[in-house]
Amino acid sequence: MAVQGLDTNGDGVYSAEELKPLAEANIKPLKDFDYFTFVSVGDRDNLPLKPPENYSLDFDNGILTLHLTLPLEKPLDVSGQKVRIDVYDPTFFVAFGFAAESPVQLSGASIEGCTAEIKKPDTEAAKEAHALSEAFFSQLGPNSNFGAQFAQTVTVKCSDAPS
Repeated sequence: MAVQGLDTNGDGVYSAEELKPLAEANIKPLKDFDYFTFVSVGDRDNLPLKPPENYSLDFDNGILTLHLTLPLEKPLDVSGQKVRIDVYDPTFFVAFGFAAESPVQLSGASIEGCTAEIKKPDTEAAKEAHALSEAFFSQLGPNSNFGAQFAQTVTVKCSDAPS
């Protein structure tokens, strides 16, 4: 239903231009949820992010996929530190998953010596969550952070810069 009426040229294909208004309508309210993206370095609290850049929607096989880039508010030297990126809904109302192929891509001139590792959520915990009642989930508040245990986490580690 979300794409109904967006194929303005009637060719049966939803182009990036046709999906642009829907992408804009979806990106704005995500700010209230920190775009469901939480970045931390070491033991620090979540780092502030800038508004999304280069966002767009794809519609393929009946699935809408929102693509976006979330830059850090301030550049950060993370040499020798682990950067943790969690993507999840704290209330577990929305489930997220990374792409099956090329889920994480490092880019830029400073990625030499950097690796990215993906940790998938505990499948047993996910099975148990499916058995919980709607009443349980309706009691979760925005600060419950219940969804964190189901987050797919990316850890990026960059070796110390050569001297």
